[in-house]
Amino acid sequence: MVTDIYTERLHLRKMHINDSPSLFKIWSDPDVTKFMNIDNFQDKSQAKEIISYLNELAEDEKAIRYSIIELTSGDIIGSCGFNSLDFDNEKAEIGYELAKSHWGKGYAPEAIDGLLDYAFNTLKLNRIEAKVEPENINSIKVLEKLHFIYEGTLRQSEKSKGRFIDLNMYSLLRTEKRL
Repeated sequence: MVTDIYTERLHLRKMHINDSPSLFKIWSDPDVTKFMNIDNFQDKSQAKEIISYLNELAEDEKAIRYSIIELTSGDIIGSCGFNSLDFDNEKAEIGYELAKSHWGKGYAPEAIDGLLDYAFNTLKLNRIEAKVEPENINSIKVLEKLHFIYEGTLRQSEKSKGRFIDLNMYSLLRTEKRL
């Protein structure tokens, strides 16, 4: 699998363990982790552990996570990737988060668009899914901007932070991707 994806302003690079200090800062922010299925990190070792786990999934081609690097500064500003890859059914689920200081600048749609190009053109996937809590309005706006289709609400679909949560299912098919 490709370990580097470039967009106009971003470099998506497969996560490295040495990304952990930058990602810890992002993942320790309760505003960033509010809609993630993790509690905000309290210890730097947690970032190393999650990166190691994600890299194991990548080795098995079950998932891949990228650090989002701003080209002009070289700073890691978030992460994104395929939370699950299902090559038998030619589909994947995406996930993403950005440092709060970079919200509202168009980085999330740009990063996800890079993932979509890779998914549809290189991996030859047919469907990309995203599951979002209904209250996560900013993430829903990102998906709508990229023309994802709302398919419905999965009621009490997953347990997150000790409670069952609803998830809105969005998808985009290869035939719907706008160039």
